[in-house]
Amino acid sequence: MNERGGGEGRGLPDDLSPEERQELESIRRRKQELLQDIQRLKDEIAEVTHEIENLGLTEERKSMQRNKQVAMGRKKFNMDPKKGIRFLIDSSLLKETRDDIAQFLYKGEGLNKTAIGDYLGERDNFNLEVLHAFVELHEFTDLNLVQALRQFLWSFRLPGEAQKIDRMMEAFAQRYCHCNPGVFQSTDTCYVLSFAVIMLNTSLHNPNVKDKPSVQRFTAMNRGINDGGDLPDDLLRNLYDSIKNEPFKIPEDDGNDLTHTFFNPDREGWLLKLGGRVKTWKRRWFILTDNCLYYFEYTTDKEPRGIIPLENLSIREVDDSKKPNCFELFIPDHKDQVIKACKTEADGRVVEGNHTFYRISAPTAEEKDEWISSIKAAISKDPFYEMLAARKKKVSSLKGL
Repeated sequence: MNERGGGEGRGLPDDLSPEERQELESIRRRKQELLQDIQRLKDEIAEVTHEIENLGLTEERKSMQRNKQVAMGRKKFNMDPKKGIRFLIDSSLLKETRDDIAQFLYKGEGLNKTAIGDYLGERDNFNLEVLHAFVELHEFTDLNLVQALRQFLWSFRLPGEAQKIDRMMEAFAQRYCHCNPGVFQSTDTCYVLSFAVIMLNTSLHNPNVKDKPSVQRFTAMNRGINDGGDLPDDLLRNLYDSIKNEPFKIPEDDGNDLTHTFFNPDREGWLLKLGGRVKTWKRRWFILTDNCLYYFEYTTDKEPRGIIPLENLSIREVDDSKKPNCFELFIPDHKDQVIKACKTEADGRVVEGNHTFYRISAPTAEEKDEWISSIKAAISKDPFYEMLAARKKKVSSLKGL
């Protein structure tokens, strides 16, 4: 019996009939086929899962690549507006339509406002179309002329060429009159008065102009400009008072995204900064002003990536095994205390910094010495600022009473 079973070589019981043996073998074959099908399905599921994971990574990589290209396009625009626009169009990041380009310039994210003004002032037909689309994005309804000019002149910096200025102010006058029908007899009146207001701003607020015009002189200068008639005295007086009380803020000179803070800084330049949590070196544009050290990812960025108030900090030279010309900002006598500072995360959130010290590397030994000297001077306490801060605090407390 055993010999017969061994001779078959299939591990089947000896007491089965031929039909039973055939049925059992068929069952075993089907079982094997099912196991193979199950394994094949597992392999396919694993492959699909892997593809899905890769797809997510690919989308993330695409998004990162797109953000890099947009940042590069902005930098190119700030150096050469036409080349920057062409790069963004060729990279499928911007449509070659007047409306899309006007919207891009109007949002102005990371764009130099002088470069925006240069592009809008060009006399090419397409640039003129973009200029008019750009002006149409401004809403001037129910604004007086000074209010409208404040909004308009804040969205770019007027170029220096007379012909460019003429085209841009003409477009402004047309838009203002469209939004406010009946205020002026014609767009020419609006155009002439707009220039009169801009010149008044310069005369009243430029310290080099000694002879400041009075409201009477301003009114007299603008007689007869309303298609031969006079504008109401109240209108002219209100415009005069508005400019006298608050000068225009000019982009790149004052006010734009902390630019007023960074105008005439104590020192600025590229430095390497060591990360707080992740110890990698990043190249940043540093600006030292008003007892604070600001750093940016790009010189064209509107907002700093980080702000380090220098109050109660000290500075020293340090040796670093990886970078030359290093110095550190730290809190004396409190080695492990986190420095009060803030930074902007990639998603735009402003969070507290986590540095117990800031280690920075300068390009040369000479620049390192100059930075140390400038920061030491900024750290030095000025008794006048302390008195001013005390006075502000006192006034604030009186307001609350």
